[in-house]
Amino acid sequence: MRFSLLTLFFCNFIFAQTQYPKDYFRPPLDIPMQLSGNFGELRPNHFHAGFDLKTNQREGLNVYAVADGYVSRIKMSTFGNGKCIYITHPNGYTSVYGHLQIAVGPIQDYVHKAQYAEQSFEIELFPKPEELPVTKGQVIGLSGNTGSSEGPHLHFEIRDSKTEFVVNPIFFGFDQNIKDSKKPAISNLYVYPVTENTVVNQSKQPLLLSLALQKDGTYLAGKVKANGKIGFGISAVDFDDVSNNKNGVFNVSTFLNGNQSYNYQFNTYSFDEMRYINALIDYPKYKKSGQRVQKLFMKTPFPLSIIKTDSLRGIVSVDPNLASTYRIEVSDYFGNLNSVTVPIEYDPAAPIVNAEVNTSKYFVRYNKDSNFEKDNMSVFFPAGTFYDDFNMNFDVKNNRIYIHEDVVPVHSNFKITIKDSVYSEDLRDKLFIGRISGNSRSYNATIRKGDVFTAKSKILGQYGLVLDTIAPVIRINKPIQDKWISDVKTLEFTIGDSLSGIKSYNGFLNGNWILFEYDNKTRKITHKFEDGIVAEGVNDLKIEVVDNVGNSAIFETHFFRSQPK
Repeated sequence: MRFSLLTLFFCNFIFAQTQYPKDYFRPPLDIPMQLSGNFGELRPNHFHAGFDLKTNQREGLNVYAVADGYVSRIKMSTFGNGKCIYITHPNGYTSVYGHLQIAVGPIQDYVHKAQYAEQSFEIELFPKPEELPVTKGQVIGLSGNTGSSEGPHLHFEIRDSKTEFVVNPIFFGFDQNIKDSKKPAISNLYVYPVTENTVVNQSKQPLLLSLALQKDGTYLAGKVKANGKIGFGISAVDFDDVSNNKNGVFNVSTFLNGNQSYNYQFNTYSFDEMRYINALIDYPKYKKSGQRVQKLFMKTPFPLSIIKTDSLRGIVSVDPNLASTYRIEVSDYFGNLNSVTVPIEYDPAAPIVNAEVNTSKYFVRYNKDSNFEKDNMSVFFPAGTFYDDFNMNFDVKNNRIYIHEDVVPVHSNFKITIKDSVYSEDLRDKLFIGRISGNSRSYNATIRKGDVFTAKSKILGQYGLVLDTIAPVIRINKPIQDKWISDVKTLEFTIGDSLSGIKSYNGFLNGNWILFEYDNKTRKITHKFEDGIVAEGVNDLKIEVVDNVGNSAIFETHFFRSQPK
């Protein structure tokens, strides 16, 4: 996780100098552009990779190719971007369109044929350049609400075709479609003691500072009196003129006595960097309160390319006989700027508020392998699993392994191993390692070798072996047994599983596999009769659903249908 500050400055310089085409792409929708999410916005475990464009709170709007090119990738998924189309353009960029309701024309025909060939709704396809060419302004799909979308909208990205880095769409002339005269809002400012010996405002714990609005519209923070090394963090959001959404900020810069000490700007980054959001924010505060405080210093360096910093990594050293002025500037792409000035002076006063008492028995170094074992359970952390060293709680009791709690961010997988001595051999195939939180059990993909089970995870907490012998549930939304349903356009079922979760589902009509689309938000699977698989007269339908440990459920019925002439 080491990196070069010189490289970091160089990379940011190159990004800043990149000349992006301003009039090459058209908007992907033909309604006024309104954002419900912008590039770089802080999301769970990742930065937002593009624009979320409002679609008037409904589905079915035409989605257009933003320029000539060819469909280079198609992904149909029940999570993430849902139904998603990628178009590669001759100018070196790829545009991405997510959460679609459906593709249209030759693209939908291509998808539909592949789904039946692979007998799967979830597919990923990589058409050749000559297979699905598109022209600028061609309708490629209809806007929707598929995947992990929380409401109808279009997710739109632009990527560098060669590097796969996502690039802020604002650089490609779309700023002309967005009205923004509002400056970002800074709601909270925190000061952090960076070392164990640091005291700030007579406290060894992070503190919320007061903010006073000045006549010129800037803010003045309450005075910081400290000794030792300190850092700062802010809560900040941005707004535009046409929506009430709280968007992410574009640029954050800090200055110590007029010299820039820390900066990040959401220009471009790779998907490999996404999880570093958990190092950028105050992760414990986020998990406990839901508040995302963006730290303006690095206690331990991490290679997030959007950040450039001085040799102290944004940390302020408060020394005797020296007073300093610290300034934070938060700005959007359009130049609207908000700032906070923080007066800092040395104070040798002893702390009134001490650091939280640490009762942890174990110490984990982020850059070293660590293994902890007790009784029949163990956990292994490869070097680089964490961003910082920390004191960890670990124990095994009552057939559970306790691995701290989810207030320390995890960057990469660690491995949990459990040797079973409780269950009979005939039940072991129905076991998985689950994360236990209250009454809920979360499935982790589990490998079994005899009586030894292993799984990987990126979340600290309690784990144990979970037995799942309960079959999934299949419910038809409207009974069709022995009925004529000639006017019905779709078949709908609700499926679910209470423990390990659904691994696969399949439908068969008169012995032939048929396509059911799955919506994870409603747990519904839907077959469209327009696929043409249905027969004249009597039809036998079979649905089979299998969970992640092999329990299966089968639903069978038959119905009658007359085909339209």
